[in-house]
Amino acid sequence: MRAFAFLLGLSLALPGAADAAPRRVASLNLCTDELLLMLAAPGQIASVTHLSQQEAETPLWRQARAFPKNDGSLVSVAGLRPDLVLTMGGGGRDRGRIAGRLGIRVLDLPYPQTIGDIESGVARVAAALGRPQAARPWLARIASLKAGAPRSARDTIWLGGGGRSVGAESLAAQWMRLAGLRQRTLTGDRVSLEQLLVRPPAVLLRSNYRAGQYSGEQRWLSHPLAARVRAGKTLQTDGRRWTCMGPLLAGEIERLRKESAR
Repeated sequence: MRAFAFLLGLSLALPGAADAAPRRVASLNLCTDELLLMLAAPGQIASVTHLSQQEAETPLWRQARAFPKNDGSLVSVAGLRPDLVLTMGGGGRDRGRIAGRLGIRVLDLPYPQTIGDIESGVARVAAALGRPQAARPWLARIASLKAGAPRSARDTIWLGGGGRSVGAESLAAQWMRLAGLRQRTLTGDRVSLEQLLVRPPAVLLRSNYRAGQYSGEQRWLSHPLAARVRAGKTLQTDGRRWTCMGPLLAGEIERLRKESAR
């Protein structure tokens, strides 16, 4: 209640909606952090989440550290007086109600399910920032990937720590297809070491997400049996780019397409 009272008290001091482009934009989600960092003018960025300032989470961490961090809550950015807040996946009715009382516009993107959703999200954020032109290079890059997608695709297993994989029809698999890689259907979107030994894929796509971190999931990849897996080809991929599976994946897909074709 005290937090709400504090926010409500700030409302009188907050400026009204900008006539043109927003002047101070905050992001409350790692995935919208990345979009904001990619599309905004530096002077527009008021705050990004603490996750985007961690090297283990996003390739944009150095850029993100130039801005104040927040904990992903509206309370943590209200004092910065943003006129636009970006988030993804909703935050409940309370967030929207409080933002409305404070005169803060919120752009809440849905979690993307398709590459088309990614393109839509890029365009929506750029338009909300008053910078539609900033979306064009990214949209053109994705369009080029789609137009040049290989006609055939190689049997592939995307492999993360603990045997985690991705769905054969998932957004990750859609991106993989643009690199000429076809994600194998797996029960529960997981693979065992035994499965990898008995029926190795043509391409094993190994995520390096938090590879240096000591954990049960990473120990799984270090198991002696894992070293004996003989896939036709093993490719390493930057696992940070697969967290949001947004436009930052375009460069990774371009690289994987070249490497898988060798």
